[in-house]
Amino acid sequence: MTMPGYKTKHEHIAIAGAGKLFIQSLLDRQQYYDPTGEALRRGICSASWPLFGLMWPSGVQLATQLAQRRVCPDERILEIGCGLGLASLVGQRRGAHITASDCHPLAEIFLDANAKLNDLPLLTYRYGQWGDSAPSADQYVEQHGPSGASMPAGLISASSLVGSIMDVASDAEPIVVDRAVPGAGFSERTLSGRYDLIIGSDLLYEPDMPVTLSAFIDRHANADAEVWIVDPNRGHRNAFSRNMAHFGFVLEEDKRLDDQPVLTEEGTQVYKGRLLRYRRQV
Repeated sequence: MTMPGYKTKHEHIAIAGAGKLFIQSLLDRQQYYDPTGEALRRGICSASWPLFGLMWPSGVQLATQLAQRRVCPDERILEIGCGLGLASLVGQRRGAHITASDCHPLAEIFLDANAKLNDLPLLTYRYGQWGDSAPSADQYVEQHGPSGASMPAGLISASSLVGSIMDVASDAEPIVVDRAVPGAGFSERTLSGRYDLIIGSDLLYEPDMPVTLSAFIDRHANADAEVWIVDPNRGHRNAFSRNMAHFGFVLEEDKRLDDQPVLTEEGTQVYKGRLLRYRRQV
């Protein structure tokens, strides 16, 4: 698929338990092109732009871990910060009920392209963002709920909602239109549902991420939920675990992935990182 304005490349990624996937990505880190200013309105500058469009080793590790998980027909899975969506594509291939989410304006376009390259049905995609650049729409959802109806006082905190709004309508339309909600030319809808398993890779790359990411996860996790984060030892792991504990998530596994190299067309890459597995139970 041609991406006007960008140079891209294709590569095969071998995932144990899921076979090879053919992935289209940006050619390199020099592919910044934001003619409409959409990325800038979302807080994505030229320096952070390519963090989305490349195949990162942690994403391959996350896809590998998911490929080894038993598929549960009734389980709803959410990948946050999905980027090219490799883990989501693996889940789709294996028959899981999975939703991919990201804040980058090209994420849905590349996700659709890669689904087609691998003869997969198009995945469900939702716009989701946390941190300093997160939209006011995100705050709106927290205060008013995904349907837009005001919530009772005392139920604003997502952690206080555990067990009380388990049947939230999922994958709703955008609540409000503001600086970070996609403009003309994008079909994204705002993430608003709750999920049984939330997964992500290489998300703890800024000092404020332990706070903002844990709150975002809490907002979209069911009362009974599991969270998988693959982290390449960026130094914020302990702070993240403390913040996850605040929302009732217990760190059940801190698994080293050093013995699982990443296999690409360029050869074998040594990987140093961990799988953090959290669980919250009613």
